[in-house]
Amino acid sequence: MVMKIYNNANLNHKHLNGVIAIGNFDGLHLGHQKVIYEARQKAKKFKLPLGVMTFEPVPVMFFSKKNNDHRINSLQQKKSQLKKLKLDFLIIIKFNKKFSSLTAEKFINQIIYKKTKCRYLYVSKNFKFGFKRLGNVQTLKKFEKKYNYKNVITNPYKKNKKIISSTIIRKKIRSGKIEEINKLLNRNWCIEGKVIKGKKRGRKMGFPTCNMSLSNYVTPKLGVYAVKVNYRNLKKQGIANIGYRPTFNGQSLLLETNIFGINKNLYNKVISVSFKKFIRPEKKFRNFEHLKKQIKLDIKEAKK
Repeated sequence: MVMKIYNNANLNHKHLNGVIAIGNFDGLHLGHQKVIYEARQKAKKFKLPLGVMTFEPVPVMFFSKKNNDHRINSLQQKKSQLKKLKLDFLIIIKFNKKFSSLTAEKFINQIIYKKTKCRYLYVSKNFKFGFKRLGNVQTLKKFEKKYNYKNVITNPYKKNKKIISSTIIRKKIRSGKIEEINKLLNRNWCIEGKVIKGKKRGRKMGFPTCNMSLSNYVTPKLGVYAVKVNYRNLKKQGIANIGYRPTFNGQSLLLETNIFGINKNLYNKVISVSFKKFIRPEKKFRNFEHLKKQIKLDIKEAKK
């Protein structure tokens, strides 16, 4: 089954009158997966098409240009994760000034009713939409009859009696609680990006690294992590450092990954680095030798 991707809400005839789950779905954590799973059950029961509607850029980043280290996953990752959830279609709405000025009712009327003719609309309890985020689940309930859809509010997913949200996951990323995050995502948290040229200091020490910028991802706790690297059909374990390289008075934030058992030049290639566990915080070493010694210990720890 191929998931059709739309960059607007003009759907093919076969995707009209379906079941649609709406949200940012940043991180696509267990809570999001629950919403989509419940929507899928409904679609199956009534033999209706199933889709997801999401927004790009993430609205928070649109409204605050300073908020550029916010994403749990990139749009590309979101697409491939949603594909695995067996959707018929995905609608990516361009979140811009024009769209953000639509009132809640206009959004329901112009997008949901006129364009998608959606029969069942799935959202999480805290869903907000429309101009100044004035629309909420009560608004969706209020207009059900007028615009001929049924709104279904899914109860939040709880782990150890705590509600899971993207906000909680971002906090955990910032504090390096990788193993907890991976449980809430039901997979390893992962950064995808293009390998850029570095200063080749790692290579000189005998630990060549693939360097990447963090672009719009949430900035994790600075330090060293055990990771797994994927590039096409290559899957290798490794060790990664996120930070400013204080031993060398570095100025820019970088993700530097040493991949075990590979001697391949990956410049300009897109790789994904999945985080398995946090090993230690970033620190400044007196010299090259002290750093080298520590890297050997870190590798030992990562291989455990």
